[in-house]
Amino acid sequence: MKKAIQKSILLVAVLVTMVNYANNVSPLNEDDNIKKTVLTLNNVKEGQQLLIKDANQVILYKEDITKSGDYKKGFDLTALPNGDYYFELNKDMVIEVIPFKVDYNVVTFNKNNKTEIFKPFVSSKENTVFVSSLSLNAKPVSLSIYYDNDGSMELIHNETISNTVNIQKAYELDATKIGEYVVVIKTENRTFSNSINL
Repeated sequence: MKKAIQKSILLVAVLVTMVNYANNVSPLNEDDNIKKTVLTLNNVKEGQQLLIKDANQVILYKEDITKSGDYKKGFDLTALPNGDYYFELNKDMVIEVIPFKVDYNVVTFNKNNKTEIFKPFVSSKENTVFVSSLSLNAKPVSLSIYYDNDGSMELIHNETISNTVNIQKAYELDATKIGEYVVVIKTENRTFSNSINL
């Protein structure tokens, strides 16, 4: 009986020690050790895309927005190599670009460098193609029109427009060439492609 009581007391002492030790152990996934950057975007719409790109326009992260309204999410950007990066919110008519820099695990945003890239708008009526493009920085715009000639793309027009903020152009196409045309516009290290059928 005396041995049974001693064993019970020993067992209780071991259990109390284990409980005290367990209460002092920190969980491995504790968020205090992770430096997250919280990105908040107002008035996003379902179907828009959020990207993280490096300085070479390589996509490192891609997410489709699934809910309209305000967007808020934490990102651990400290593991990225030193360099310049960009958050991009790809909307219907504009791309919002939010640059940030990683320098030895320190993430720095410069809100003054946030920019907007307006997507060109291409439409057609009968055999005329209309192109509208807005570049607030008056960056050069390269515009090419191709005709799909039985699977091979035939260049029918090419020009570069410089020092113009608001581009409004109309191109009359050969009415005898019925089929698909592709308008390719390059500006600010971006390529936009639009197909038109006549």
